[in-house]
Amino acid sequence: MGADRGSEANELSAGGREDRGGLAARWPLVQQLRRRDPAALGRVARSARSAALRPRTAEPVHVVRSVCPYCAVGCGQRVYVRDGEITQIEGDPDSPVSRGRLCPKGAATKSLVTGPLREYRVKYRRPYGARWEELSLDEAMDMIADRIIATRAETWEDADEDGRTLRRSLGVANLGGATLDNEENYCIKKLMTSLGFVQVENQARI
Repeated sequence: MGADRGSEANELSAGGREDRGGLAARWPLVQQLRRRDPAALGRVARSARSAALRPRTAEPVHVVRSVCPYCAVGCGQRVYVRDGEITQIEGDPDSPVSRGRLCPKGAATKSLVTGPLREYRVKYRRPYGARWEELSLDEAMDMIADRIIATRAETWEDADEDGRTLRRSLGVANLGGATLDNEENYCIKKLMTSLGFVQVENQARI
């Protein structure tokens, strides 16, 4: 009995040493010394999980070149499509503007395009209304045009109190967003000026 218990204890002790030895061999510091990578910039920094990871764009898909919709910089994007659905959007390294880089908003473009909260119809809530209703784009554009014309007529200032020519309206202000490029901003500014609206501003100060 005593001999059996002794041999069993020796086996457990040996097994414990092997476990401890294997654990010590897996320590990052030991790996850095054994693989001559003291700064852990090579294979030492790679775990079993990270070694098995594959790029999100590794599988064969159709790639479409596009431009980021967020601002007027025009960063290039590559849109990865499989079976008619977008699977990923990455920066385009061939773009002379961004050379494959994207800002946080540009990097999250896939969520903008495929997110479950994306709206595909115009939503309108009437004055004092308690709910939103859907409108067609043509109907919404006609409503906007009618209101701009009516507001311009109601607020038109042909001259000031001293008789100096104004020919303007302060009843409408235009605020552009950073998703508008230079050409769109030029057209908007030209339209507002021709209508006599002088309060024109842009988020990006373009």
